[in-house]
Amino acid sequence: MIGIYLSGTGNTRHCIEKLTGLLDSSAESMPLESRGTVEAIRNNDTIILGYPTQFSNAPYMVRDFIHRNAGLWKGKKLLCVSTMGAFSGDGAGCTARLLRKYGAVILGGLHIRMPDSVCDSKLLKKTLKQNREIIIQADKKIESAALLIKQGIYPKDGITFISHLAGLLGQRLWFYGKTADYTDKLKINKSCIGCGLCVSLCPMENISMKNGKAAAGKRCTMCYRCISRCPEQAITLLGKEVKEQCGYEKYR
Repeated sequence: MIGIYLSGTGNTRHCIEKLTGLLDSSAESMPLESRGTVEAIRNNDTIILGYPTQFSNAPYMVRDFIHRNAGLWKGKKLLCVSTMGAFSGDGAGCTARLLRKYGAVILGGLHIRMPDSVCDSKLLKKTLKQNREIIIQADKKIESAALLIKQGIYPKDGITFISHLAGLLGQRLWFYGKTADYTDKLKINKSCIGCGLCVSLCPMENISMKNGKAAAGKRCTMCYRCISRCPEQAITLLGKEVKEQCGYEKYR
């Protein structure tokens, strides 16, 4: 067993590491962008794949990875895990359907509510106390799911036909353009001090240094990792200014 995740602010990483560890204490979890990910998937029969939901869809980086490694999935058993700040619909189902096309066996889907991580929007923001309670409830759901999975009972969050309709009609159709490809909308303002932290954090290698300042490319996967960690709050994506720098470590 192997846990694979795309995580921007640490929410999904926590969920995948916790669930994978409960199911198999010897199993490893690793980020999707790691150089060893493809080989790790090749060498394991069971994969727990986790990512944050974006407009009731999986991040384009995740879908692109699945497509680019089409020959990797045949016969692999997958549990798709989707984290979200509120509504997901069929967040887990988005990758489940792709993986099935390439011969994967879908064991189930799990949706886990976590603190919102869209740093440049006021929407869905909670108090520290409320976010800590969300983490507590998330951990309880993960623990309950692990107990059932050990009995051979897999959760079916997001992979039913009704869930598919909910995700499609609830958000994905209306915001399809935001998740159809990588985005070129990442903005870095003049307050950038050129520390280079965002360059090292970006899972897409989409940020580079030019003339002592960070510069964004056109392949952002909207993970919000750079925005949540920039010491000058100089980076935005969907909004115009940083409202709160979000991170799992704040709510433990």
